[in-house]
Amino acid sequence: MKKKDRHSDQNRPPSPPEEIDEAGLLAHLSTVGRSQSIREIASALHLRHWGRRSLPKLLSRLKRSGDVDESHGRFRLTGQRPDRKVPARTPHPAPAAPVRETRHARQDLNLIAGRLVAHRDGYGFVVPDKPIPNMDGDLFVGSEAMGDAMHGDHVLARIVRRHPDGRFEGRIEKVTARAHPTVVGLFRYGPHGNVVLPYETRLAHEIIIPPGDELTPALREKLKLSPAEAPRASRRSRLPELDGAVVDVEITRYPRGGAAPAGRVVEILGRHGEMGVDVEIVIRKHHLPHIFPDEVLAQARAIPQQVQPADLSGRRDFRHLSIVTIDGETAKDFDDAVHVAPRPGGGFELQVHIADVAHYVRRASELDREARLRGTSVYFPDRAVPMLPEELSNGICSLNPRVDRLVMSAILQLDAEGNTLSTEFTPGVIRSVERMTYTNVHKVLEGDAEMTARYSSLVENFRRMKTLALALNARRVARGSIDFDLPEPIIEFDAAGRMIGISRSVRNIAHRIIEEFMLAANEAVAAYLERRGIPSLHRVHEKPDAKKVLEFEELARAFGYSFGVEDLSERRIAVRHGSVRPAGRERHSRMRPMHVALPSGDIAIRPQHYQRLTAKIAGKPEERILSYLMLRSLKQARYAAEPLGHFALAADHYTHFTSPIRRYPDLIVHRILKWALENPSATKGPYRESELQEIAVETSEAERRADAAERELMDWKTVQYMEGHLGEEYDALIISVQKFGFFVELFDVFVEGLVPIDRLEETFSARFRYRESDHAIVAESLRSRKNSGARREFHLGGRLRVRAERIDSFRNRVEFSVLA
Repeated sequence: MKKKDRHSDQNRPPSPPEEIDEAGLLAHLSTVGRSQSIREIASALHLRHWGRRSLPKLLSRLKRSGDVDESHGRFRLTGQRPDRKVPARTPHPAPAAPVRETRHARQDLNLIAGRLVAHRDGYGFVVPDKPIPNMDGDLFVGSEAMGDAMHGDHVLARIVRRHPDGRFEGRIEKVTARAHPTVVGLFRYGPHGNVVLPYETRLAHEIIIPPGDELTPALREKLKLSPAEAPRASRRSRLPELDGAVVDVEITRYPRGGAAPAGRVVEILGRHGEMGVDVEIVIRKHHLPHIFPDEVLAQARAIPQQVQPADLSGRRDFRHLSIVTIDGETAKDFDDAVHVAPRPGGGFELQVHIADVAHYVRRASELDREARLRGTSVYFPDRAVPMLPEELSNGICSLNPRVDRLVMSAILQLDAEGNTLSTEFTPGVIRSVERMTYTNVHKVLEGDAEMTARYSSLVENFRRMKTLALALNARRVARGSIDFDLPEPIIEFDAAGRMIGISRSVRNIAHRIIEEFMLAANEAVAAYLERRGIPSLHRVHEKPDAKKVLEFEELARAFGYSFGVEDLSERRIAVRHGSVRPAGRERHSRMRPMHVALPSGDIAIRPQHYQRLTAKIAGKPEERILSYLMLRSLKQARYAAEPLGHFALAADHYTHFTSPIRRYPDLIVHRILKWALENPSATKGPYRESELQEIAVETSEAERRADAAERELMDWKTVQYMEGHLGEEYDALIISVQKFGFFVELFDVFVEGLVPIDRLEETFSARFRYRESDHAIVAESLRSRKNSGARREFHLGGRLRVRAERIDSFRNRVEFSVLA
């Protein structure tokens, strides 16, 4: 149970605290805004007896740690401004308001607004909305300082301690916005009442369900109960439909003053393990909008499913060309179609035709508001949560074969080396001649007789596409663009929908063709709008943080690689609790302190450094792990209203234009491009920059939410698959090393899992520890003669044989043991 709030019992006189700790003392000093004597501190904190006697020792420790300064027997936080002298009181004192404002402004320097990321062990971190000077990382909040906040909430937190190494600690002052209007979990009848256990393990509270609130309207109707009768009836019976069921709960009371949250059941999803329930859980856990309101569906159904004659006005007709779509086998919404023709003087004309969603989804319409709310489509292995209703996403907007469709077309004139000679953009109409798949296009280009005969009229077009794609890729590589070709897991199903395997995605030349054409079109649109000076949405990828670059450099050197960054001026500092073993002949000598290099200025890291290292490790055993670590050293791409460039693509200007059926930013860019074409002399666009910034933030968050949901469901599916393969042995690669164990990736099936450190100790009868210097887990001592041969060490990138031991259903994780 959480401690009661100190203001909960208003009628009872406050009892003095028996003891004050460092965090509490720092919190007090941060709120008073001035220095205080020991007596003043003790009086303000209501300290009595031995609690008062411990105060001098506590202040002495804080002085030594640099958190508190002392002057003439008075104490204040380090860095807090000294007291101002108070003038003598006059018969007509000045108003107190200015003094309060000054004090309030000084206190606000310690307030941080941000999002709380909680840990299942009770503590958390506040991710600031804006960078905080001198703070390294996020604000740590101990479990006793979390207050009534829940994971994901937007909060105001107060800094209560600043460590010399840049780490800050704080406490939650106020919840400004709740993240969870609903919570999905398991319903349980209990002797003292009904509760729901959240699937989100970072939510520390059980949700109390008052009597009667567990009954959905459907259950009340089934039991023929009125709302007034429901509480009494629920106390007398337990319903099999509810006990142990997965339910979605609307929160009716958030945690406050130590009281647990309460809610009412709004939906019964089924039983854990039933087919499809995992998807329903993930959708609700991540609060993905998944049900279209009636007014949105009505608007979508009112749109004709055929192109109307009036729609063709002002459009260029491309229906006579052999335009094709190329997508995956399971795709249903086709955003893009392509065509490549030879230019009379040499080179190519590339046509990229994108579904004209903006023609059907008008600004500020019900469809538009719902699309903005969703931000993106979410794709699960056996289901999609679309951004637009199917009438649009799979119907009139989708570039289905052999039917007329409206498009926005980017026409690029390119020389033989892929350099852009000119660009043109126009509304158009197409009729795709084939719905091609990556697999079949690849077979055509590989000379497969059956596919070549089936698509004989398109073979030359596909060959031109390949030639142009390779030229575009070579040009992109020459300027420094980075290409991480990391595989993704693919769930394999049988005809009955049961999982039969998890394989690695395979990329072929057809994937490269579409990727290069879409990149070229996106960049061309971004450059055009930037030349016109029209505000737009940009896809930005900023330069990596110096600290991340240096952290990767340390890891890469363990494998014998380096970025090779020139003129790197750095300072080296000792890492707390870190040590490293000397290399070479001195490898078995004493450990020496670990140091980390910190830049004295900006690091001259360029995309070319990543690119060269990617080329060096290509085909090597360590390619998988180093590519993964390189990717982690980069910042996350996002949307922005400012053209900040794209580091990974080595592009000055970049946007998203090619997927308006499934991404809201692309729809915005379409509207801006159409407006720019209709107003050739204008420099202002249809959107204010402030509105674009709001959309950028919203859609970036929607993208992260969708990515997290897709990853989590893949974890669920992996666990479900591996439940039938416990006890089997596999060859594996160590891909991450942590203090509690190391993660492995299997070679035979594309599955990741954990080898816990305690299982290592059981297997080898030895005590193991994490060595931070080279990200390894090593044996400290052997507790028996069994397995007492060579010293056991497990390093990043190491290969080994493992056995699938158990499923950690709490974390949706597979656990393995190492074969001795």
